[in-house]
Amino acid sequence: MIALFDSGVGGLSVFKELYQLAPYEDYIYYADNANCPYGEKSVEFIRERAGEIARILISEGADIIVVACNTATAAAIDYLREKFDIGFIGMEPAIKPAALSSESKVVGVLATAGTFRGRLYRQTSGKYAQDVTIIEKVGEGLVELVENGKTDYENAGDAVMKCVAPMTAMGADRIVLGCTHYPFLEDVIRKCAPGVSIINPAPAVARHTVEVLDSAGYRFKDGKTGDTGSLKLLSSGDNRILERMAGALYRAHK
Repeated sequence: MIALFDSGVGGLSVFKELYQLAPYEDYIYYADNANCPYGEKSVEFIRERAGEIARILISEGADIIVVACNTATAAAIDYLREKFDIGFIGMEPAIKPAALSSESKVVGVLATAGTFRGRLYRQTSGKYAQDVTIIEKVGEGLVELVENGKTDYENAGDAVMKCVAPMTAMGADRIVLGCTHYPFLEDVIRKCAPGVSIINPAPAVARHTVEVLDSAGYRFKDGKTGDTGSLKLLSSGDNRILERMAGALYRAHK
């Protein structure tokens, strides 16, 4: 069973990519939406929540856990790997592909404060963005919009524009989505930043998860024996938006 967790519904953007690669697997997804967003929470709090969620997912039979949250990855991935005898996949800051492909040598990064503070982000940007100008912007209010299902231009356009306008004004031709909630606003971002390439790390994380499982000898289901797979949803708060969004993704690829 493949497990994923996030502060809320954002990690479903990773589930979407995983499900396209391995549609017959059993999945379990935990949304810690009673404590969402994680962006301004302390490292200690996020580690405590991540540990508790990992225990729940392991008790449910998880074979691997995808930390489908950039902030939780930054705060807790090392802690989780030390504490539990199970594989953890974290979100990678997609600075490298953005920096290498940028023609203007100006890259915007949209993320949470917690992600920007993290060691992994600092290491990645320091290594791959030496010849590139990085414009960092906290996506204020964007997680809350996604959590409330307000992902259209009418509802999210103003908030998104405030985030991306400084990037485009400085010549950014790439915008990195540094939070798993933000792919649900990708259409709005494209409208607010026409001509700019959007870098979503979720597909790469999904591919890496499959590669790790495959190298460990995990036997993927192929559907030939009637396996249809399943998706179990757990949360610490209101499940309604989670069920609606997950259900739409699940049905869309059945």
